Formats: sequence, C-alpha cells, structure tokens
Amino acid sequence: MVAAVVNGVNVDLDTELRDGDEVRGVHISSAEGLAILRHSAAHVAAQATQKLIPSAKLGIGPPITDGFYYEFDLPESLKPEDLQEIEKQMVLIIKSRQRFRRRVVTREQALAELADEPYKLRLIGADSSTEVLNPDVMEVGGSELTIYDNVDAKTGDTCWSDLCRGPHVPDTSYIPQNAIKVMRSSAAYWLGDQKQESLQRLYGTAWPSKEELRGYLDFLAEAEKRDHRKLGTELDLFSFPEEVGSGLAIFHPKGGIVRRVMEDYSRKRHEEAGYEFVNSPHITKSALFEKSGHLDWYSDGMYPPMHLDAEFHPDGQVKRQGADYYLKPMNCPMHNLIFSARGRSYRELPLRFFEFGTVYRYEKSGVVHGLTRARGFTQDDAHI
Repeated sequence: MVAAVVNGVNVDLDTELRDGDEVRGVHISSAEGLAILRHSAAHVAAQATQKLIPSAKLGIGPPITDGFYYEFDLPESLKPEDLQEIEKQMVLIIKSRQRFRRRVVTREQALAELADEPYKLRLIGADSSTEVLNPDVMEVGGSELTIYDNVDAKTGDTCWSDLCRGPHVPDTSYIPQNAIKVMRSSAAYWLGDQKQESLQRLYGTAWPSKEELRGYLDFLAEAEKRDHRKLGTELDLFSFPEEVGSGLAIFHPKGGIVRRVMEDYSRKRHEEAGYEFVNSPHITKSALFEKSGHLDWYSDGMYPPMHLDAEFHPDGQVKRQGADYYLKPMNCPMHNLIFSARGRSYRELPLRFFEFGTVYRYEKSGVVHGLTRARGFTQDDAHI
C-alpha cells in the first residue's frame, strides 16, 4: 500500500485521521497507486537531474500513461550519456530511503523558499488561471500550498524540495530500483504554449516490479517493429515531405489503393445505414465558425486566417472590406448548412449526412505523430 483515500481524497499514508473518516488503502498496482508511484519517481528524477546539473531549473513533473516526465530549463540539451547518469543517480536516491515529507506553506513562504525556481514562482502566482487548470500541473490547484521535502533517513536533513500537492509514496524505497528507466528527452514548451520558453522534457517509466518493466519494454520493442510510420516508408505507402510541411501526408500509389479500399468499405456501410453522401469545401469564411461557436473554442488549434476579397481604390482607401477565411478543422457547420439550405419536413427525419471530409488542425510540433496525430487528414464524418 502506497497511499490512502480519505473521504474521497488521495492522501499520504501518514495523514492523521479523524473520527468518522472513510478510509481505504491504495495498492501500488492500482491505477491510483501507479500514478502515485510514477509521480514520486518524477521527483526522484528531478532531484537526480539537479544533483548532476545544479543550474537546472524545475518545470512541471506529472505522472502520465505508463510513466512520467519532468521538464527543466537547462544550459544545453540532454545527451544519451546524461540520461544514463540520471538513471544511476536515481537508483542511489532510491537506495537511500529518503522520506517524502509534506509541508503546508503560505504563499509568502513558498515564494521565499523557491526564489531560485522561476517556473515554480509562476505557478504560485497563478490563481485560477490556465496554468492552474492545466491537468499536467501537479504543483498547485489544491486547497492549500504544499512543499514536499525529500528527507535523509539517517540525519533527518532535507536533501531536496519541490512545490507539489502530492500525494507521494512514504519513502523512495517504495520505488523499486530495478523497475525504473529513463527513456528519452525532448524539447517542450512551458505548459504547452509555443509563445513560452522551450524546455527539456525528461521521460521515464516506473513499475511495481522488474518483470512488469521488462514486459513494458518488450511491448515497446514489438510496437516499434510495427510502427505505421516505419511501415509507411518500407511499403511505399505514404511520406511526409519536408517541402510540404509537418503532419501533412502524401499518399503514394500503393497507399492510394489501401485508402480507396478503406473508403469503399466505409461508404458501403454508411449507405447501408441510410446515410447520404455529401461534399463541402476545404475553406470557409470565419463568420460560419463564429456562428457555430467553434472559433471561440478551437481557434488555437486552427491554421491562421487568410484575409481575402479586399478591394482598394487607387488612393488606398478601402473599397471592399473582404473577409477572413479559415481552413476547416471540422465539417459539422457545413453539414448544418446543407440541412438549412431549404425547408424540411418531419417526414424526412432523421437526416443522415456523410462525408470524406479533409480537415486541417494546427497541432503543435511536439505532438505530431505520423497519421495518428496529423495537421491535415481525411475523416469519414457523419451527422444525424
């Protein structure tokens, strides 16, 4: 057991209880337990990194599916040998059985203690902003500000501290030293915002046992052999030419055959279900997405607008204002226009529209991944 749930809230095992509290334990192999294990491993990875690179500034470090990451502002990019040294240092920290100690602090105390950590200061100063609402931010967002200290098991001295709402495993020995691995590093923008600083993101994984780690690594090795990006090149199906741009696929003749077979199957099944095939253009005026509400919610994920149709007099005065046009990120508003293009009878209902609609979404460069996370793709899109 690595933590507890008291009255529906995840807490550390040493949390004091009151009469009437509803309590259950959190096993390390449960979904909650794995998240706590990996969050604690992220702290160990951050401590190890700052031990080896004292100038490293801390970003955020959440658990993620099958692992964790921690972001740093570093003087230079991490190299493969750096990752190996960080992992070795993590093992030493785990062996030392450092205790995770939670401290409630005031805003002023947190600002003073973390004065040398500029990114933590930003989080402390963020009230109910986007920074706090970001699901990857584990530092703040609870009912109170807390700092977790890694405490030396023999002397009781604080070895390292981090702003965090927790919870964590009782001590570092709960993280199996033979079931962790530093996987890779990559560039990442602070809180995913391309307007912010570029940081180094260190990825790792942690499991309850070395057997589970080995199983996970074997799974990754098998998955790499079947990576669709690799197969796309080997089988001459598609490519992503630099001349076209990131996340924009070009299908080769063999890929065109595969695509046609899939489209034929999809079209057949939709028509059998009573859907009517429609088509819509790739761009539209901004007013349509303003009316549908998409522009308010999805503008950050859309390509920038193109201002077209403006006309000017010879003296430079505006003759015609023109309009902003967007590459469409979805087909829904256009299908609504088909519905409203003429009067309808209840006898026509339900109307079923279907389209192979090519859409464009300005995905951040760090998340673009082959055909599964692209900036331009065709979807079999249906609406009732």
